[in-house]
Amino acid sequence: MSSESAITRLIFAYAERLDLGDFAGVAALFEHATYRSSAGGHHVGAAGVLAVLERLVKRYEGIPRTKHVITNVMIDLDAPEQTASARSYFTVYQATPDLPLQAVICGRYHDRFALSDDGWRFTDRFIIVDLVGDLRAHLHAPPRQP
Repeated sequence: MSSESAITRLIFAYAERLDLGDFAGVAALFEHATYRSSAGGHHVGAAGVLAVLERLVKRYEGIPRTKHVITNVMIDLDAPEQTASARSYFTVYQATPDLPLQAVICGRYHDRFALSDDGWRFTDRFIIVDLVGDLRAHLHAPPRQP
């Protein structure tokens, strides 16, 4: 598998695990990373990421009832392909019994990666919130407005 494909799979794994309510699985992606946002959050390692997800994201019978759609993935490999950076867009859709299907938040991910003996891993994720919709059913505490 190419480096670009492996990194893209990491970006998509984050979205899939989050939508499945697998917060421990999401957190594991950031064992050696920081997880930051334009809304002011700064978390380090798997324990920090797990704590913030458990505290902020609402679940309904174990899942957040969201679909994270990731687009515009652009990856830059640093020579000699030991580190990389990526930028992508995200749109989060949500539907609950009391909320019709709608986009609830949109923004960008700015990611950094490093190649380890086990393959590519996140070293930093910076979440930039660009557009905010109705987050009442998604988060216990909404992010600060951009």
